[in-house]
Amino acid sequence: MNPSYFIPIFLLLFILIWSQNQQSRMFVAKKFIKHKTEKDNGKMLELAKRFIDKECIIYTFNSNQMTGIIREVTDGALMIENKGTLEAVNIDFVIRIREYPKNKNGKKKSVVID
Repeated sequence: MNPSYFIPIFLLLFILIWSQNQQSRMFVAKKFIKHKTEKDNGKMLELAKRFIDKECIIYTFNSNQMTGIIREVTDGALMIENKGTLEAVNIDFVIRIREYPKNKNGKKKSVVID
């Protein structure tokens, strides 16, 4: 058999698996947002307000993490300053907020292990 027959089959399988993965991510995201909005979202807002003007690590549900200083907490977003730029993060996607760990001398740790 000619190997050129396997390339289109492989590409087709790859595209099918990739699209299935994207659909499952969207399903999880929609379910997560629905569950979070059904519950009281005010709890996360109140907890996030404790971290204003502190350097934090913000974890989102799709395994992203952001580092920066939380400047403002509004009803739907966190305003994070990182290297002089402001960034808004939707509070519905935030899973965890953690103050950036420091060593015994008060300096930021170079490696953060979770």
